[in-house]
Amino acid sequence: MDGRGRRREERQLKHRARGETRIVPCAPELTSFLHAHLSEFGTGPDGLLFRGIRGSQLAESPYCRVWRKAREAVLSPDDVRSPLAARPYDLRHAAVSTWLNAGVPSTQVAEWAGHSVGVLHQIYAKVIVGQEDAARKRIAAALAVQSDA
Repeated sequence: MDGRGRRREERQLKHRARGETRIVPCAPELTSFLHAHLSEFGTGPDGLLFRGIRGSQLAESPYCRVWRKAREAVLSPDDVRSPLAARPYDLRHAAVSTWLNAGVPSTQVAEWAGHSVGVLHQIYAKVIVGQEDAARKRIAAALAVQSDA
């Protein structure tokens, strides 16, 4: 609880000025879902996308209940018992890991995630797998271009 009896602190993004935003990529299908939700429900007066019954910030307990039900609806029983997407925040880690494993430069991923490159490497270096072959091919292609010039 914060000093005013609320469970969540109200603050800007970490290491950002109040009101500062950042652009983060989103799959077209998810963007369509978001636009449909906004068309049907809009946002609250304070800009909240999902609101509690009285229009306030959605409380953690119903949010977690819905998350658990959604996991049970779409995951296998073994996956439900696993740590896979145990918390909504785990989706952030999955997105960052996916971007890195897709070969997106770490400087770009850090910008999207709101990390410094150092913090990104410290947290996510262990999830970058299977890129050695692709890296060697990029180096070979770069050297081939230079030797052709």
